Amino acid sequence: MNPARVYSLTFPGIKAWIRDVSLLTKLRLSVLVVFSAAIGFLLASGHSVVWNQFFLLVFGGFLVTAASNALNQIIEKDYDRLMDRTRGRPLPAERMGINEALLIAGTFAFCGLTIFLVYFNALSAILSALALIVYAFIYTPLKRFTPAAVFVGALPGALPPLIGAVSAAGTFTTEGWLLFAIQFLWQFPHFWAVAWVAYDDYLKAGYYLLPSRQGRNRFSALQILWYTLMLVPVSVLPSVIGVSGINSFIVNLGCSLLFLYVAIQLVYTGTIAWARRLMFASFLYLPLVQLSVYFDRQL
Repeated sequence: MNPARVYSLTFPGIKAWIRDVSLLTKLRLSVLVVFSAAIGFLLASGHSVVWNQFFLLVFGGFLVTAASNALNQIIEKDYDRLMDRTRGRPLPAERMGINEALLIAGTFAFCGLTIFLVYFNALSAILSALALIVYAFIYTPLKRFTPAAVFVGALPGALPPLIGAVSAAGTFTTEGWLLFAIQFLWQFPHFWAVAWVAYDDYLKAGYYLLPSRQGRNRFSALQILWYTLMLVPVSVLPSVIGVSGINSFIVNLGCSLLFLYVAIQLVYTGTIAWARRLMFASFLYLPLVQLSVYFDRQL
């Protein structure tokens, strides 16, 4: 049975509801995802950006991403209740009912996908729907059974910049695929760093998300190192094939080597402290690399 709604139609009640909706939709994560879609749109638009389209992309992308995150929490509410980092979310804390969360997720998904279909093109709508379905209904339940779920989750996680590029160009573009490749590989060191830091908490809910079932060991660290190493050549590929220039090459190579250094330290030390540094480095790495490609393209 769903708990009774506790929000009142007063300023504090509305403020509390907005706060819980932001938690339900993982607002900060949604903003990062939309940022990468926006870069894909701008890069594919070149010097002819249609700004009203850009803001529609940001809005539509946010709605679809928010819906995906809300569905993720609906499915995982019983497991979120078991972990320290998630038990304060609105569903496990019983500040919000399932029906209300489903209404929010369904409304956001419908409106977001409609924006892509009506104001952009069918291909961008299909890719957005694919990202939502794979993330919410395949990746989310799968991650309780196998560490391979991370590979499944990397697909919807890498689609936003490709969706942004397709929204601008109406078809697949070289720029979109390059950003997709960078973001696809980036997710492995990023997510495994998070899983390393939160390993004990994840175990409470039965999640085994590091590459090794034994968790924080050398094999897991070496897998993180391998994918970080692969980011080095892929990050400079836009410069190599002429999508961007030498400035982007220097910035992306420098960022990738620093990222790699942190991953190497994790292999040598195996400590949570270096995993946390890798996690924070990953938050900086992706936007810096994407912005360097975009701004260098504008020169």
